[in-house]
Amino acid sequence: MKKCNVYTRTGDAGLTSLVGGKRIPKSSLRIESYGTIDELNSQLGLLITYLGEPADCECLERIQGQLFAIGNILATDSDSKEPCKCQITAEDVSELEHCIDLANEGLPGWRGFTLPGGCRAAAVAHVCRTVCRRAERRICALNAEEPVDKYVTAYINRLSDYLYVLACRLNFLGGTDEILWHKG
Repeated sequence: MKKCNVYTRTGDAGLTSLVGGKRIPKSSLRIESYGTIDELNSQLGLLITYLGEPADCECLERIQGQLFAIGNILATDSDSKEPCKCQITAEDVSELEHCIDLANEGLPGWRGFTLPGGCRAAAVAHVCRTVCRRAERRICALNAEEPVDKYVTAYINRLSDYLYVLACRLNFLGGTDEILWHKG
């Protein structure tokens, strides 16, 4: 079996390649956008290790796959002759909305703003939610410079909603009270 070198040395000068071959600075909004998606995907992997419900794990694993697709979309040079083979569709956004509805079933109604925390799994879900919001901000900033597919932005927006509801669900299932914010 042939050994694959992990290091290529091609990024040592602070540039990286997009899908399509174009070289851009590692500090660009595009790299920041898909790098934050990668960070979110890793955080979701950590969250899964704290979950006990197979349905929650399955939903998050599907989301992880979608995040790989989003990373590929964001890493593809928009001027490339070969268009990106990955896409996020209206159906993908609807499926995520369905996950939100399922996670929300049986939960008590909204009682006020909650502080991130509670049980360990819920706290990790809140970390995922905040990383997701950062990814959304980076993608929106990129969209101001060059168009990003509307379903990518919609999916990431819904994903932060899902992670919030999942955190509430995890606290509820774990018998942990949410920590409500009371302005001082």
